[in-house]
Amino acid sequence: MSNKKFILSGGGTGGHIYPAIAIANELKLHFPDCEILFVGASDKMEMQKVPQAGYEIIGLWIAGIQRKITLDNAMFPFKLMSSLFKSRKIVRSFKPDVVIGTGGFASGPLLKSAASLGVPTVIQEQNSYAGITNKWLSKNAKSICVAYEGMEQFFPKEKVVFTGNPVRGDLIEVSNKREEAIKTLGLDADKKTVLVLGGSLGSRRINQLLAKEIDWLVAQGVQVIWQCGKLYFEEYKSYRDKGGVQVLSFIDRMDLVYAAADAIISRSGASSVSELCIVGKPVLFIPSPNVAEDHQTKNAKAVVDKEGALMLKESQLDADFQDVFGGLLQDDNKRAQLGVSIKELAKPNATKDIVKEIIKLIKE
Repeated sequence: MSNKKFILSGGGTGGHIYPAIAIANELKLHFPDCEILFVGASDKMEMQKVPQAGYEIIGLWIAGIQRKITLDNAMFPFKLMSSLFKSRKIVRSFKPDVVIGTGGFASGPLLKSAASLGVPTVIQEQNSYAGITNKWLSKNAKSICVAYEGMEQFFPKEKVVFTGNPVRGDLIEVSNKREEAIKTLGLDADKKTVLVLGGSLGSRRINQLLAKEIDWLVAQGVQVIWQCGKLYFEEYKSYRDKGGVQVLSFIDRMDLVYAAADAIISRSGASSVSELCIVGKPVLFIPSPNVAEDHQTKNAKAVVDKEGALMLKESQLDADFQDVFGGLLQDDNKRAQLGVSIKELAKPNATKDIVKEIIKLIKE
């Protein structure tokens, strides 16, 4: 049996990159001698993160369409044609058994080219609301792995498989790492810890909220781990001078910060929601309104409707944050109940189940 070959494409944000890497790692467990190639957008973070994970990546000259009129939009048809041409060349040269897309600009031309050349494709749709690209690709995809129920409204029903989103293996069991986390992160074991996550790129609005409310939070007797994002670190790093506040541009050991957290404030990107379900900690979601089809609100609402989390829209923060989050910090029973309810929504075997779907498509 010849060595298997796979191409994965996912990028733009950690929410597309890390699921692709998790799938690649799982494929390696099944096929130790397989060849894996990533394809991303040449100016996005996958060009650094994928090689750090030990995989080769090729970049395409591609970007999304901006909401306002820009020079980039005028260039879009040229970028798309260039990317389709290069994608066909990559697929012909590499000869993959299956091509897998986890979202991001590059996955569109790559999966379209692969399908047109007769290579089976798998879409991994992370959000509760499918984007235009994946809806377009679904017509030719062999399998569509989804993370939310009811996705038949966007995709052909017979192709949809409810797997959940892939998450990093080290998050599956964080509850036994609390002692290590407290020690490694230099935390006070007698104080509650609030973890604040703005997504892999950081969130301007959440950072503004923290800057405004940090004195109030410290006055509640909590310590804060604040992931502000690389773009915002210089602006907010001085808040480290306050007692019990850590400001970080990026977090490498997510397992440890999750293990230490007693309550979490987070954006509701698909990967974040899936991780938080597995971690099983009480969460206040603050969805980003600046995403396609307001999908972060829909992601959060899917958990809130099952009584697994709290949610505040950005427009509610100034009026309601102290009441809502203060109430959560003071109510031990509420935190415990939210932690149990969100964990019931977890799909810890998602990566394995997605790889099972990929294996079904391999031609022996």
